Amino acid sequence: MAEWQCIKGCGACCHLDPGERPDLEKYLSPPELEQYLSLVGEGGWCVNFDHQTRLCTIYDERPRFCRVKLDVFESMYQIQPEEFDDFAIDCCLQQIEGVYGEESAEMEKYTYAIDS
Repeated sequence: MAEWQCIKGCGACCHLDPGERPDLEKYLSPPELEQYLSLVGEGGWCVNFDHQTRLCTIYDERPRFCRVKLDVFESMYQIQPEEFDDFAIDCCLQQIEGVYGEESAEMEKYTYAIDS
């Protein structure tokens, strides 16, 4: 079983375009939804995403909904611990494909990391 991991310098999850995430109100509280929408900047990218470094400028203080952690996924998506890795990997694969494409360098780097 593959273990979820984040690929530094990817940033696909920082593409917050609410038009591509129509079910936000299902897993975000009203205050979180308001905060989420306030973070959406030009082109749907998070205002805290540095396009030069491809890193989050508020990483240590990022909102709960930006954290890929078991306890967050349990409360937001009702994911059981044994489902976490597969669910998180699937989320990343879908987001990377949507943002960068199925044949992108980011997808290649991610699939290599989770297959290693």
